[in-house]
Amino acid sequence: MRRILVAYATMAGSTVEVARAVGEEIAKSGWQVDVLPLSEVRDLEGYDGVVVGGPMIMGWHRAASGFLKKHRKAFQRIPLAVFVTCMSLTKTDETSVDGVPVTLDEKLPKPPRQEGRLSFRERYARLTHYVQPILNATRPARPVSVGVFGGRLDYGRLKWWAMLFVVLIIQAPPGERRNWTAIRSWAAGLPAAFQLEAAEPGLPEHAVLETSSSGATST
Repeated sequence: MRRILVAYATMAGSTVEVARAVGEEIAKSGWQVDVLPLSEVRDLEGYDGVVVGGPMIMGWHRAASGFLKKHRKAFQRIPLAVFVTCMSLTKTDETSVDGVPVTLDEKLPKPPRQEGRLSFRERYARLTHYVQPILNATRPARPVSVGVFGGRLDYGRLKWWAMLFVVLIIQAPPGERRNWTAIRSWAAGLPAAFQLEAAEPGLPEHAVLETSSSGATST
């Protein structure tokens, strides 16, 4: 049976829910899916595809970037997809970064206040600024797909330095911005993006396996 890993990093509690939704959609194609925090992934042996996700605050989650760098050689033979959650994204015409296709939650990007003159916050929240460091971390391997989606922001669950950055630099209001339809639609296309042969349909619901020993629900 084909086996897919969905691994995630988190800051405040919501990214794990996105990872679970991604795992559920992949499992509908008949794959066995493990959903794990990055800290519990020892190696990638036995996996036919990997999805790595994490939130964007002061750059993409450091643990997620470190994971990509650590396993960049493995990603030359194992197909990789990446998802990013964020609260702010400046609207541009980009649909890819460095040739890698990017799927955007259409409800997330906001046009700049002044066309042709971006503020610091708007420049920071450009798609290229978010995604290019992720691609640099995987070189020479390249993800088959990157998904960028809205997240959930709760000031009270952030570390103080992260909260200051969000309030003063990103200026993102708290709230729920996850678009489950967009997330699940992207995830449903990953088996095809991984270019693996079709799996047997009709596997039971426990094809999605959460083997985390921490039980944490984690942004």
